[in-house]
Amino acid sequence: MRFDEFAFGRIRIDGTSYEHDLVIDRGKIRKRKKKPSRKYREAFGHTPLSVEEDLPWNCRQLVVGTGMGALPIMSEVKLEAKRRKVELLILPTAKAIEVLNKQPEETNAILHVTC
Repeated sequence: MRFDEFAFGRIRIDGTSYEHDLVIDRGKIRKRKKKPSRKYREAFGHTPLSVEEDLPWNCRQLVVGTGMGALPIMSEVKLEAKRRKVELLILPTAKAIEVLNKQPEETNAILHVTC
């Protein structure tokens, strides 16, 4: 998987551009479905990442790109990662891409691209 470009509101992977948050699950890319987390938006001022979303837990390491740092991560996500023995890396998306470019084995990701 090759990350060609990242800019506010857009990311390009293997030549395909995306303008929405992504989930990378064992090499497959899909749109992040935030709807289950929207009910927490008011409390966080932004739709957070919650355990109610379909998170890609089948990995050793889960990298969460927070955009410029704006994506809130609910404490339940951190607790669930610990329970599952998944290393959780929470980084600005540009730094998350650096980690992913090293292509560590058994790493999945959630990338916030819109702030």
